[in-house]
Amino acid sequence: METLWNDFRNAFRKYDNGLVQLILINLSVFVFFKLMFVFMWLFGAADIYTKISYWFMLPASILKLAEKPWTLITYFFFHEGLFHVVFNMLFLWWFGQIIHEFIGNRRLIALYILGGLAGGIFFILMYNVIPQFSPLVRSNVLLGASGSVYAIVIGAATLSPNYQFNLILLGPVKIIYIALFYVLISFFEIAGSNPGGNLAHLGGSIMGYLFITQLRKGNDLGKLVNQAFAWLGSIFTPGPVLKKTKGNGKTKSKAMLPEDEEIDFILDKISRSGYDSLSSEEKQKLFQASQKK
Repeated sequence: METLWNDFRNAFRKYDNGLVQLILINLSVFVFFKLMFVFMWLFGAADIYTKISYWFMLPASILKLAEKPWTLITYFFFHEGLFHVVFNMLFLWWFGQIIHEFIGNRRLIALYILGGLAGGIFFILMYNVIPQFSPLVRSNVLLGASGSVYAIVIGAATLSPNYQFNLILLGPVKIIYIALFYVLISFFEIAGSNPGGNLAHLGGSIMGYLFITQLRKGNDLGKLVNQAFAWLGSIFTPGPVLKKTKGNGKTKSKAMLPEDEEIDFILDKISRSGYDSLSSEEKQKLFQASQKK
């Protein structure tokens, strides 16, 4: 047990480990609530568990949302079904690696958060605007990371549409086709048994597409999310010390975009060994340089 705890703690100490951290948070919340449910069920208190879990689910009703606004965030870390959390985390792992590789750890986390927010807002908006859903507004709630995961999936497909996954029986398939398939399925299933979940999928998908297309234009939609995390981090850790260079008195930052010489070296490496030979840092530098131009 001590080894397990140390592994868990070390995962959150590592820099640039946001993908694993997101998965661990989701799985930890799932296990915690499942343990709570079993213990309460054994002692005949399952109704109390239902009331507790309700405070973490996102309601379709705007009036109920006003009572528990934090659910706009908590819902996309909260799962009740085993297969629900497992498949969400598998998709987050597969497609999240692409996002992490191309645009980095901070933007991966920002896209996850924004995808969840977009999915939740789209769910609430549609339930309160479309007459077909009006009988369900007072009773329906949303839970699960699907909106966030769909933002990651569509973001990865928008970022690198020709990236391929090897699927059983089908062989190599471009992720753009995988992403389009799941978006179409979600749209078709709006008329099915889980309209709220599928609306969240579509909301997250829209955010995933917008996030990458705006990033290519130089607009980082995740900037506020990253600033919020930086502010929270500054409360518990001392800020970095900026070093000044002699002469002109200006400070230099490691966050500067790569120099032309570095880009030339990276392009030469691609011509010699192919794009896959680049490290994650080199791919991020190349992407940053394309934004600057």
